[in-house]
Amino acid sequence: MAVAFQLFLSSSFLPSPPLPKTVHPRHRRLLISSSSATPSKKKLGNALRDPPVPKFSSNDNKKKNAPIKNTKKNNAKSWANTVSEALSEAIDNKQWLPSLQVFEMLKKQPFYQPKEKSYMKLLILLGRSGQPGQACKLFDEMIEQGLEPTSELYTALLAACCKSNLIDKAFTVLEQMKSFPLCQPNDYTYSILIKACVDARRFELVESLYEQMAEQLITPNAATQNIVLTGYGKAGKYEEMEKIFTGMLNSMGSQPDSYTMNSILGLFGTEGQIEMMEKWYEKFQNLGIEPQTRTLNILIGAYGKKRMYDKMSSVMEYMRKLSFPWTTSTYNNVIEAFSDSGDAINMEYTFDQMIAEGMKPDMKTFCCLIRGYANAGLFHKVISSVQLAGRLEIPENTTFFNAVIYACAKAEDLVEMERVYRRMKSKLCKIDSTTYCIMMDAYRKKGMSDKVYDLEQEIHTRTTKVCKEDGENELEAPFDVDKVLVG
Repeated sequence: MAVAFQLFLSSSFLPSPPLPKTVHPRHRRLLISSSSATPSKKKLGNALRDPPVPKFSSNDNKKKNAPIKNTKKNNAKSWANTVSEALSEAIDNKQWLPSLQVFEMLKKQPFYQPKEKSYMKLLILLGRSGQPGQACKLFDEMIEQGLEPTSELYTALLAACCKSNLIDKAFTVLEQMKSFPLCQPNDYTYSILIKACVDARRFELVESLYEQMAEQLITPNAATQNIVLTGYGKAGKYEEMEKIFTGMLNSMGSQPDSYTMNSILGLFGTEGQIEMMEKWYEKFQNLGIEPQTRTLNILIGAYGKKRMYDKMSSVMEYMRKLSFPWTTSTYNNVIEAFSDSGDAINMEYTFDQMIAEGMKPDMKTFCCLIRGYANAGLFHKVISSVQLAGRLEIPENTTFFNAVIYACAKAEDLVEMERVYRRMKSKLCKIDSTTYCIMMDAYRKKGMSDKVYDLEQEIHTRTTKVCKEDGENELEAPFDVDKVLVG
């Protein structure tokens, strides 16, 4: 029976230890207990039924800026400061549409002078918000305003295209850069484009970019090599990955580092290839590259996903002994492990200890809680978690909405699922392949082929049509169509 609910009411670990051996699981409640850890005895259940707002330091809580003051129109200086502050606030809050609206208001003022800094901030914001069409429009407007383009501005535009997987458009921007002597691409420009090509698995383009860099006497740095190395690994091209790694060992300027280590361990950990992960861990230790907090968090996450709770616990013990702090990511990895298995009791216990130690939960924390309670069939606690997230002002981004939609699908409450989906759209939140997969699977289970068809048409509209909006091309959305339509 469908469960109806309303959601949006408002070297080594130690001096050369072996990696922990797998043993039979014991009581998981002892998992994150250690002599130096003092977990709270209070259960989270009561807190979620009447969710309080955990108290954090004043530095963690961002105070809401005061509304725009009603200044006199003849006070040009005060008005300029007020509008500029409103623009900065909108940008800081990552609100791309309000930012453009305030910017339009600013441009109409008699005191307005176009500034490169303002355009740079807006281009970066639009890129991160998945609005490449708006970024292109803003860049053209900047040229019309008389500002000379720079390598940095072009790189920001190229990055906006890459963020939305518009590889061909990004190459067009690159060629434009090369046509201006003062706007030549640098190693950072190439790194951004190489990463986009790697993510899209267009490795033939990566080779051509390497050739262009060589022509311009630009040597790939360690960051760029790490990107390509990780890309080959994700694509299962392990021989190519080994070649890149060997090339880094023989290079003077791009030696493997802790980021290389974290990338490779994270790759195999995510794929669930524990033996390969441990093999590479030993290899990096032999090279003298020491683990960091992030490295150990990667191991914890990998062991947790495979439900190897004793190894996960052992790594956490080593972190305590080596004085590595348990961070929000540490707790998130443990919470996620119990979330995936629907173990609500240990998930709550871990979250309770996280709060007791003063860690501030983030968006991933609540996504794991929401999915975990859904997997456990505790839908009333899904509601409480969403409400608590709202009180803590957790951003409602794509990942958060997907977690809530997943919970609705688990509860077989398709009406609420559709309502959350509409809210997601109204907040101009990017729809991705995960969103469509969850919804289409839910409709298929109910035999609602008409709903599945409607979503398929929506997907095709987004990926095949070139729409016109305010005279500007709306560029295609970046998501895996084949992944969505399979099934």
